Amino acid sequence: MPDIAIGFATPADLEAMTGLLSELFTQEADFQPQPEKQRRGLQLILDNPALGRLFVLKVGGQVAGMANGLVTVSTAEGALVMLLEDVIVSAHYRGQGLGRRLIEHVIAWAREEGMARVTLLTDADNYRAQATYGRLGFSLSAMRVMRRPLP
Repeated sequence: MPDIAIGFATPADLEAMTGLLSELFTQEADFQPQPEKQRRGLQLILDNPALGRLFVLKVGGQVAGMANGLVTVSTAEGALVMLLEDVIVSAHYRGQGLGRRLIEHVIAWAREEGMARVTLLTDADNYRAQATYGRLGFSLSAMRVMRRPLP
């Protein structure tokens, strides 16, 4: 396998990440690919690192995966915490442990930044991802996700 590198995304990675989000949102029940919106969201994070960081996994210099670590405050923890979103490895590279490496990298960064917890959401029927997250120390929460779109 070619060289594998994981690091912070740059503006040069924007188009590849937008493509990965399109791939991800075709798999998720709650979302539809809308590349302009996804590009805008990614640009907001790139332009405002205090909101969070975008991570890319590259194989042979090409973006093959990504993760989005949004930073927030937990009053329960009394500390910064991370909401891990948009974890995807391109279909061509799945099954090689790259997703696990990507998540471990993001968790290590959160730990180095002094964050107290990493929370993530996954589709209820995405059993493969849930098994991976479980092996990485994540457990189910009694909390339920609820959303309200704003006009």
